Amino acid sequence: MKFAKRMSRLGTETAFEVLAQVNALKAEGRDIASFSIGEPDFDTPENIREAAKRALDEGYTHYTPSAGLQDLRKVLAEEVNRTRGTDYDVENVVVTPGAKPIMFFGILALVDEGDDVIYPNPGFPIYESMIDFVGANAVPLPLEEEHAFSFDVERLEALVSEKTQLLIINSPQNPTGGVVPPESLERVAKLAQKYDFWVFSDEIYSRLVYDGDFQSITQFEGMADRTVILDGHSKTYAMTGWRLGYGAMPVRLAEGVARLMTNSNSCTAAFTQVAGGEAVTGPQDKAEEMKQTFHQRRDLIVDGLNAIDGITCLRPAGAFYVWPNVTEVCANLGLPDSKALQNYLLYEAGVAVLGRQCFGRRADDEDQEYVRFSYAASTEAINEGLRRIEEAGADKERAAKFWKSQG
Repeated sequence: MKFAKRMSRLGTETAFEVLAQVNALKAEGRDIASFSIGEPDFDTPENIREAAKRALDEGYTHYTPSAGLQDLRKVLAEEVNRTRGTDYDVENVVVTPGAKPIMFFGILALVDEGDDVIYPNPGFPIYESMIDFVGANAVPLPLEEEHAFSFDVERLEALVSEKTQLLIINSPQNPTGGVVPPESLERVAKLAQKYDFWVFSDEIYSRLVYDGDFQSITQFEGMADRTVILDGHSKTYAMTGWRLGYGAMPVRLAEGVARLMTNSNSCTAAFTQVAGGEAVTGPQDKAEEMKQTFHQRRDLIVDGLNAIDGITCLRPAGAFYVWPNVTEVCANLGLPDSKALQNYLLYEAGVAVLGRQCFGRRADDEDQEYVRFSYAASTEAINEGLRRIEEAGADKERAAKFWKSQG
């Protein structure tokens, strides 16, 4: 059977594949300390759940406009204006089932075959996947430990050409937890206007900044006219399963993204949208409690990882991920790379993490190994996971046997 060639260019999100492995091991009776999936381990706050129930009873079970309910879009426009200093209105906002469609549709609407798209690497794997899928040129922008996993703006400028159509920024960042400093954002804004390219700003972790305040590139003059903001409810309000995201962008682009919604999903579930409005306008105490808990867990896991021989870990400024350097522990155990370490920890130690290979193609000159931990896990799970890693990291014989068994 023959498939469209573009399907061979479509990647995936490896976190879900590892989650399936974790669930299979648990079904066999294995106890797994899982740090693989980027999902808050809290339930959605009660006021949001109750709003959805009322919405169902009130008949919010029908189609909505493809761009979303007018009331919700108004609420979201006001929230973006309050937190980013923009001047958006209802027409600038499109609501989607999850935030990924903003990424998917934004790239479809802006990027032609042969265009250059610069994206953070390591980064959320769907960036690279979607760039490849539309036939554009994926141009990786390295995020390096020496820059606290932000990027070197001079290196970015060297990558820009007349073919550059789009730059993707993610701050706070997945998988590193790094935050782009405001002085770098300002320089990027000048570059975007000088070279006339769009910016796609993935701000899904905007409410999870622990050191300082969140900063968006739209704060700089002229950038709201050439930026797509991606945000959503999954991370801030523990609503991953609700599938509710949104984008804020120039009106003409919003009209195109809404048309892509019409051609694909028709609309986002009505009662979910009502719940999303309550999330933003209702009490924020639970969201703040979750943030404080993540902050405490960040410090716990960073301190714990740095106490393990062969591992060093920067203290990230946002999100709920850490990106420790595991180069030395891989060498100590005789494992060739972070993928081998990922598998060793999962099958031998019962700890699920994601290796460097899960977050974009490696550069030819990369010589360091990293893994991602999502600390959206209980304190007990973090402590137990750290204990298992320390034990497994000191057992060279077990690692040698495991690696030999892998052929």
